[in-house]
Amino acid sequence: MGKSITHKIIENHLVSGEMIAGQEIGLRIDQTLTQDATGTMAWLQYEAIGIGTVRTDLSVSYVDHNTLQMGFRNPDDHRYLRTVAAKSGAVFSPAGTGICHQLHLENFAKPGATLIGSDSHTPTAGGIGSMSMGAGGLSVALAMAGEAYFIPMPKVVKVNLTGELKGWAAGKDVILHLLGMLTVKGGVGKVFEYAGPGVASLSVPDRATITNMGAELGATTSIFPSDDKTRDFLEKMGRGNDFTELIADPDAEYDEIIEINLSELEPLVAQPHMPDVVCKVKDLAGKKIDQCAIGSCTNSSYSDLKNTAQILSGKQTPPETDLLISPGSKQVVKMLAREGLMEPLLDSGARILECTCGPCIGMGGSPTSAGVSVRTFNRNFEGRSGTQDGQIFLTSAQTAARLALEGKFTDPATWGDAPERVELPDDVPSIRHLFVFPQDKTDEVEILRGPNIVALNDFDSLPDTIEAKVLLKVGDNITTDHILPAGAEITALRSNIPAISLYIFNRVDKDFVPRIQKAGKGIILGGENYGQGSSREHAALGPRHLGVKAVIVKSLARIHRANLINFGILPLLLADANDYDRLSEGSNLTIPAAALTPGGTISISTGPGDSFEVTNDLTKNELEIIQSGGLLNAVRKNQ
Repeated sequence: MGKSITHKIIENHLVSGEMIAGQEIGLRIDQTLTQDATGTMAWLQYEAIGIGTVRTDLSVSYVDHNTLQMGFRNPDDHRYLRTVAAKSGAVFSPAGTGICHQLHLENFAKPGATLIGSDSHTPTAGGIGSMSMGAGGLSVALAMAGEAYFIPMPKVVKVNLTGELKGWAAGKDVILHLLGMLTVKGGVGKVFEYAGPGVASLSVPDRATITNMGAELGATTSIFPSDDKTRDFLEKMGRGNDFTELIADPDAEYDEIIEINLSELEPLVAQPHMPDVVCKVKDLAGKKIDQCAIGSCTNSSYSDLKNTAQILSGKQTPPETDLLISPGSKQVVKMLAREGLMEPLLDSGARILECTCGPCIGMGGSPTSAGVSVRTFNRNFEGRSGTQDGQIFLTSAQTAARLALEGKFTDPATWGDAPERVELPDDVPSIRHLFVFPQDKTDEVEILRGPNIVALNDFDSLPDTIEAKVLLKVGDNITTDHILPAGAEITALRSNIPAISLYIFNRVDKDFVPRIQKAGKGIILGGENYGQGSSREHAALGPRHLGVKAVIVKSLARIHRANLINFGILPLLLADANDYDRLSEGSNLTIPAAALTPGGTISISTGPGDSFEVTNDLTKNELEIIQSGGLLNAVRKNQ
């Protein structure tokens, strides 16, 4: 039987387990990346492990999220990240250099390599054939220490592409089409592997956009072949030696096959407040637009912004519609400037922002009250923009640029000819001199910490019995933004768990924190796909600090499930989904934790003669981690 790309990479990196779907496997990790919003905590955890220099082929610490320097907190964190990287033998990317995923694609990602990052959109590197996965910071810290990364062996879905994109359709429309088809939980436990004759027509930036937003499907990761397009991209980036051809065997077998004819796609848009609420752009014709924002790790490449400049050239946006543009890297800016493409962007009335995540995580650029904002980003969760009632729509860069000129949604059939598809120039300018590469004398480096950097909690082991109340009941598709909002005020506290914990569920129920502080402990009850969204482990660390002992839900998102386990919170699944309706906030629960077995069922008491059953999908190793009080405790115990 032939092998898929996914199976080839996993087989080459397998250190434990069997490649049977659903069974736990351990993978050797070649590369890691962190970013400052999650990376400060990841590096604190790395220090707590007690390893000297990193044991990966490459680890990069990027600063791209918390770049607003309002007060000492963020700059102190940046200084800490620079010095701890130097001490630990990692590469450091200073603030303003670019967005981690765009930079990693341009400078470091390799076909066939394994990569995990403390950001859920790490699968961007799948666009050049890297098996790249988002993970919690502690998992990344352990990978930097040379430990394996454990995941359930995923199913592999072949997405067979035929035809070619036509007119105004873009790579973004491929993944929006899939999201509309499969929903935000349609990829859980799966890798999406793109194949077929249509692959050759997609550029590496197109591919990276598609793999980036595979995270919104809940997928383990997404991956494209490493082919002639990949070779051309790497050679033009000055990295031809990093190319390795990587394609699936002709007789490779897959768990599922999805067919997409690229020629049939047209511009699509995700409507508020989920990336799977997808419709055709023309279906919204006439709807007024208050803001357009082009950028983020999804659509901030040279090709995206060159197309944007071509569309805007000689034109100006209406005064009622703001346009924000965030280039993905200084390399992108240099190429645009060299070709005279910054001028049409500026003359259109657009605001050119720093090369950072910015508005995508509510770090500036928020829309007006109830404002309609068309964005090229990957998420449109309620409140994520920084405006709680903002109406966020997701499109491709080409579509967003055209709509910015219109000031309203219009039918793409009225837009005229689409801009030509962009190829990289042969002489791409390098910005590698801006990275701080590790030096030999790491023992002479002093790690500098500011007063906002607080040592990690010590967490107790799992008790035999948990007696606690349900202190919050939430519905389906609760995101990590619901659990711990982003934005300038809160993200500045990422290295201070006691302080950031005060914002847990702040936008869902302002009384939650006082309630659990008074009770001292509690349980969360949730619906389907609990914890979808970003990899921010603070959405597990904060609740653990406050005293959350367990979450009982209908189903869990992959990365948040892993983070709950990493910090010793029991993730339990309702055996009968109907029990969700009869439980309420304030219900007293008794959980016989000592009776837990991997994959087993236990009965939780709600009072004399009344109980309900829960299951778990924990492996033996995961249960032992929870019993130890979290992964850091378990690692220390085994050292």
